[in-house]
Amino acid sequence: MSHQRILIVEDEPRIALLLRDYLAQAGYQTHHLEDGRLVLPWLADNAVDLILLDLMLPGVRGERLCVDLRGQGFLMPVIIISAKAEEGDRVLCLELGADDYLCKPFSPREAVARVRAALRRQAYSQRVVTEPDLRLDASRLTVTLSGQSVQVTSVEFQLIKALAAEPGRILSRQSLMACLYQDHRVVHDRTVDGHVKKLRRKLVPLFGSHEALQSVYGAGYRFAPRDSGNVADSAPVPADDV
Repeated sequence: MSHQRILIVEDEPRIALLLRDYLAQAGYQTHHLEDGRLVLPWLADNAVDLILLDLMLPGVRGERLCVDLRGQGFLMPVIIISAKAEEGDRVLCLELGADDYLCKPFSPREAVARVRAALRRQAYSQRVVTEPDLRLDASRLTVTLSGQSVQVTSVEFQLIKALAAEPGRILSRQSLMACLYQDHRVVHDRTVDGHVKKLRRKLVPLFGSHEALQSVYGAGYRFAPRDSGNVADSAPVPADDV
């Protein structure tokens, strides 16, 4: 039995029940909400791996929820389920932060297949090959190493994800800013230094005295796995945008 949990946000009881039954048969745990206003308060106290989100909801519409979810740092996959089949509607939802779009009426088997595919993509994006025990969980904003976890912010999560994806490679502050602030807001490049400092403190329970996030004077930062020796003594790796 899977421990992965799916939140179904749907105000049509028949569709919600159908999704719950098929997802349960596929081994997923589910929770159902029928009012858009309940979603964010519920997520404040509960973790889910994926959200199936209707657009035409009472309280708060699905489009608004997409924006609010991403704005508040929730990174789990979101699959829209809607009777709106126009290309413009689908494109808008994807641009607002949704990961997939399923048009009504749909096959429950297709819905389950899309859930599986989205969760596979999520799991693949969380892999950090250089630290076999290191796992980044975007849905819970946690960093786990050898079974021990620490909670991080959305920005800190994107920071370690970008650095750990390319161990040993120096990423400039500007490169990291592009990863952290994809809405192109104006932020001073030294803001990255503050995030690195806070993240280092949070990672101490995982890495101990090993400095996983190394600064390279005049260039930027790089991730050093525990078994890589002293990366700082190796030849400098060219940085982007330096």
